[in-house]
Amino acid sequence: MTIEEAFGEVIRELRKANQISQEKLAEVSKLDRSFISLLECGRKQPSLIMIFQLAKALNLSASKILSLVEKKIKK
Repeated sequence: MTIEEAFGEVIRELRKANQISQEKLAEVSKLDRSFISLLECGRKQPSLIMIFQLAKALNLSASKILSLVEKKIKK
């Protein structure tokens, strides 16, 4: 599993756990919905700023998201 795929899976899991759509996550994080989709599919990489925007939108710290990605990669 690539880093991009792991990041995408983590974002998708967190979004679904919060019961929000890609559209809502995009709106709250100030990102485009199509970009959220590409992230979740592992086809795009987020910038550091985007990671913080997603973390804020998901009510988590950026370090928590990266920790979850790291755990997924190690599996």
